[in-house]
Amino acid sequence: MMWPSIALLAFVTLQRLGELVLARRNTAALRSRGAREVAPEHYPVMVALHTGWIIGLWLLAPGRPVEPFWFLVFMGLQVLRLWVLATLKGRWTTRIIILPGAPLVTTGPYRFLRHPNYAIVIGEIAALPLAFGLPFYAITFSLLNACVLYVRVTAENAALKSAMILK
Repeated sequence: MMWPSIALLAFVTLQRLGELVLARRNTAALRSRGAREVAPEHYPVMVALHTGWIIGLWLLAPGRPVEPFWFLVFMGLQVLRLWVLATLKGRWTTRIIILPGAPLVTTGPYRFLRHPNYAIVIGEIAALPLAFGLPFYAITFSLLNACVLYVRVTAENAALKSAMILK
């Protein structure tokens, strides 16, 4: 039966495209308020990684059974993703954007983790391929994502520290 895997892939693809629209809108609004982007050079690599992850899943996963445990893990991560989006509101973006004078967000999931969105993405990149029974795919993209996140988190923490937001 193909439709469960196709439905899940379509959900993720539409979700990511919607997030890109939201991110673009939020980025423009933040820039209009004097925000600046930090370390944009890694952004195309991050976009390529996520695009490749989704395209690869579209090539490998249709028709594969969806493992209930990993599906539930993935859907739980979607609830956490919504919590991050609701907490950050107009400050959520896919880029590293620093708004001078804005305090660091310390509510919602940010009470527990400095970078909850990245923790969620780490889980998603592994859980979705595992939901399709693709452990090698999950490991491969998790390792690639770890490399990108190392660069990104290092740059973001340095930018926050230089803006005297992060102590």
